[in-house]
This record gives sequence, structure tokens and C-alpha cells, in this order.
Amino acid sequence: METSEWNRWLGHTVEATDAITPAPLRLMAATLDRSPESVEDAPLRPLWHWLYFLPGERQSNIGPDGHPRRGGFLPPVSLPRRMWAGGRLQFLKPLLPGAKVRRVSRIDGIEAKEGRTGSLVFVKVRHEISDEEGAAIVEEHDIVYRDLPPADAPAAAAKAAPADEQFSREVVPDPVLLFRYSALTFNGHRIHYDRSYVTQEEGYPGLIVHGPLIATLLLEELQQAHPSRQVAAFEFKAVSPLFDIAPFTVCGRLDGNEARLWARGPQGQLAMQATARLG
Repeated sequence: METSEWNRWLGHTVEATDAITPAPLRLMAATLDRSPESVEDAPLRPLWHWLYFLPGERQSNIGPDGHPRRGGFLPPVSLPRRMWAGGRLQFLKPLLPGAKVRRVSRIDGIEAKEGRTGSLVFVKVRHEISDEEGAAIVEEHDIVYRDLPPADAPAAAAKAAPADEQFSREVVPDPVLLFRYSALTFNGHRIHYDRSYVTQEEGYPGLIVHGPLIATLLLEELQQAHPSRQVAAFEFKAVSPLFDIAPFTVCGRLDGNEARLWARGPQGQLAMQATARLG
């Protein structure tokens, strides 16, 4: 692994512009089984900024996994699996429908490690999103690249999810939900919609639920339980994958201004853990 080569990407910066148009908001609301009218004229809901600044790679630049080919903005890490591992966000002020927005993205860190099942590379990307009046969202986005595990590698021991939730909801991650979210975020990664690819090429038992979708469902459940509170900061980490072959549960509890949130898999395992600070 040529870490000295990757280090040339540190500090690499790109800028993009967009507008908070209503159509993605209506379609996201429909995908989450909400009334479209509830979001059209309201401030952008936390994490729904992921509907904008979508990647627009030409079809000829798409790799075999459905992602853009390695290199470009991100370093050309050759490990075959690429996943959204987590992130940290600050919501500084609301973004309103119709706002013209700008995003500045920068590679802030690249770190290689050896894990239980092989090599890992972590890439940290910092995004700052602003409207015409200044910064609105600051986000640190963690991407992990990993090797395919050996065929005889034992399964990792699952960590049990908490059971002290104050609110929760069962989610049925059928292929239509995953396809609609992939379409809304222009995410071509085949692990979310191509069953033969994800089972035969990557060795998973089913389609993988998007990490950002799980994070969004966690915050949606928090806001459903406490609709008068505003989210000021959010941090999440993917722990183990969830698949479309069984329901999972999004859970949480609020103590003062701090919320603990988590996704619990069908065997009671912890799939994602998160915290939110409310204003």
C-alpha cells in the first residue's frame, strides 16, 4: 500500500454549487412514508442535504462496483470494498427551500491500518455547506476501504445493542426502499440493488442497507418522538451491516439535550450507534 502516494491527496479540495429544490424533498418524504406537503416549505431536515451536490460521473468512468473509478478527488486506494463508515455533523443554521448553496470539500486525513480480516484505509473528508448568508453545515465524512476477508475467516463476534430505548420503530428494508434511496442520492454502488453482485462478488447474504439511510432513519425517529426540538449536532458510526433479508429497529433515548441513538439488527446486534445534541 503506497501511503506516500496517497498523501499527495491530503488537502485536495473541490467546490460545488446547487440549489435546495423541492422535488428531491417531496421524493425523500415519499420514500420515508411521510407527507410530501410536510417538507416542501419547511427548513431542510437534518441529513437531507445528502440529496444535493450529487456525483455526476460519466458512465464511462464508473468502476465494476458501480462507484466512480479510483482517483480523482478521492485517493486511488485499490482495496476492493468501499463503505461510508460514519461521520460528525454540526448544523449551524437552517437551509431553506430555494436557497442557493455551495459546498467546499477537502481531504483531511488518510490512514492505513491492519484489521482482524486484513488491510483497512480510512479517508476523512471535510465538507462545509453554506448559503448566501454563510456556513450552515459542517460535516466530517469517514470512508473506509477494506480487503475481502479470507474465505475461512470466522465471523466477527456481534456486539449486543442496548435495550433501554425510550422510543423505537421497526423498519422493513425491502429492495424497493433501497433502490429509491439509491436513486435519490444517485448512488450507483451495486451492493444496494444488485443481488447477484453483492452475494457472489462480495459474499454478503443480501442487499446492504445504506449507512446514510440508517443514520437518517435514526434522526427521523428522534424528531418524531421530540418534534419541538432542533438537532444541533450529530455523530454516527456503522458497526455491522444490515441487509434486506430481515427487519431492523431504530431506537433512541433522550436525556436532557443529549440523545443516544442506535440501530438494532434482527439478532439483537448493534448495527449503528449515534449521538445527537439538541438545541
